[in-house]
Amino acid sequence: MQNIRVSNFVEVKRMSIKTSRVQGTAHVTIEHDRCIGCGRCVQVCCGAPLYMEDGKVQVDQTRLFGCIACGQCVAVCPQDCILVTGRDLSSQDKLDLGQPENRSSYEHLYSLMLGRRSIRRFSNRDVEQIIIDKILDAAATAPMGIPPSDVEVLVLEGRKKVREFSDDAAQFIQKCKWFFSPPMLMLQRPFVGKEACELSKSFVKPMISFLAEGRERGEDWLMYDAPLAMLFQGSSYADPADSYIAATYAMLAAQSLGLGSCMIGSIAPFIKQSRAIKEKYGISSKMPHGLVVVFGYSEIEYRRGIKRRFAKVSFCR
Repeated sequence: MQNIRVSNFVEVKRMSIKTSRVQGTAHVTIEHDRCIGCGRCVQVCCGAPLYMEDGKVQVDQTRLFGCIACGQCVAVCPQDCILVTGRDLSSQDKLDLGQPENRSSYEHLYSLMLGRRSIRRFSNRDVEQIIIDKILDAAATAPMGIPPSDVEVLVLEGRKKVREFSDDAAQFIQKCKWFFSPPMLMLQRPFVGKEACELSKSFVKPMISFLAEGRERGEDWLMYDAPLAMLFQGSSYADPADSYIAATYAMLAAQSLGLGSCMIGSIAPFIKQSRAIKEKYGISSKMPHGLVVVFGYSEIEYRRGIKRRFAKVSFCR
């Protein structure tokens, strides 16, 4: 850590942003013979190491956070004369977006979103590896609090592996049933609030009993015998929303590829309390946030979309 002066009047403490994967700053290279000094890179720079001096872009890694490898400068440079390497970024990560008219329109995107449903009945068909790879590629484009992404993905391929994971999770959830008994909910209420206790009483507790009854009949009401599942988890450094946003991107990608999907939010909160499950499946021992999504080809054709509404929308003008 060191003192730096970011202006003539303000002095701050500067330290590069550390995540579970990286620390330190990325390296910025500018081809000054090609640079036209437009300043766009400086305008979008997130870590603030770029600045203009005498009409030229300069790099000072001691300014604010230094280069965090967000890639904003690379994305906007009209001369393609900026290279950022480090913090999981390389020259191979720069991609051409093509012409704007060839990208998806709002109408196409809205149609995709409107057609997405939570699918819980899957056909007896495996999900091809090329489809899985495309889902992961799309989900990896999700925004994150601080680059690079701290989201990890556990991919469970095939009904057998998904069912095994589901059974392990269901067994552990069953062991936690005592935690949702009336006396325990009464004790928890001052700490977790009225709403959380009501949700536990009306949803979590009956869900645990329903899962157990289904397992006795050989039915999987936790992950619905899906042929593919993914657990998205973030590290302690990650924004809590990072894994949820990546999971949402995965769902939309799956929809575009002809798959159905369903978010299972009830699994991760229990799994992060089970050392045995985390060790068996290689899940981070410090998983603070997570979300499971199941995928597969829908057994039933959906012919209509269902419009949804927010609880409330307020405009401040």
